Amino acid sequence: MLRSALRLPSARIAVGILVVIAVLALFGPLLAPLDPLAQNSKEILQGPTAEHWLGTDGLGRDVLSRLLAGSTVSVLAALQSVVVGLALGALPGLLSVYLGRAFEWVTLRLMDSFITLPFLVFAIAMTALLGNGLTQAMIAVGILIAPAFYRVTRAAALAVSHSPYVEAAQLLGASTSWVVRKHVWRKVLPAVAVTTAGMTGASLVIVASLTFLGIGIVPPEPTWGGLLATDLANLYQRPFGPVVPALVIIGTVWALNALADALKDSGGVAAPVAKKTRRELSHAA
Repeated sequence: MLRSALRLPSARIAVGILVVIAVLALFGPLLAPLDPLAQNSKEILQGPTAEHWLGTDGLGRDVLSRLLAGSTVSVLAALQSVVVGLALGALPGLLSVYLGRAFEWVTLRLMDSFITLPFLVFAIAMTALLGNGLTQAMIAVGILIAPAFYRVTRAAALAVSHSPYVEAAQLLGASTSWVVRKHVWRKVLPAVAVTTAGMTGASLVIVASLTFLGIGIVPPEPTWGGLLATDLANLYQRPFGPVVPALVIIGTVWALNALADALKDSGGVAAPVAKKTRRELSHAA
């Protein structure tokens, strides 16, 4: 599926961008030319120079170093929320097709309740209850995106469950777990992969929004959203300040969405529900 997707120019560009972002997420703090937390009152709100390629912020900290160091936190936080969403959504969605009407009814009502949760209020409540940290905030985000995984996985599993080869395997005495492992999961996986790519982009926007508001992060730890907040506070002195952090976020989200679309087109996966949910989450953020 991925090999087919890479035949598309947009997919190749998207993968190239994501490789760069992955390098920044893994080695960003090591690539930072200066200490991202070091303050210098003599170099406050400077423009780009040979020492500070992106200038300095209101406390004299090097913006490039903070951007590189914040890549790790921002990307890993988005991935953490996607893992939570996968665990809470994909597995129950798959099992709801095979574990009877009681389990199906409970999980459907649970996902309906997740959908009704107000985004910011729920995230603030979770951080207030569990403490102001990214892990706590990402649990909240994972709960909010779980219905997208549930819907897509359940829809794909329902389509496969009535296939002739699945019914034949069940008539021959195959157990439910064997049928799910051998026949259902491999058909559901492409839809889950498309949803994962799309939800990672949506989660990245949500993470940037939360850290922009100071939720889930303890200053002075750098994040992409925190950089935007700092630059907007000094917009008159540094009007170009938010440009680079915003372009990094936009480019990463575009690459993830482009990869999701390419995977969907190459694999013939229809994921309108995931696309709709991704759009709704982005608007909420």
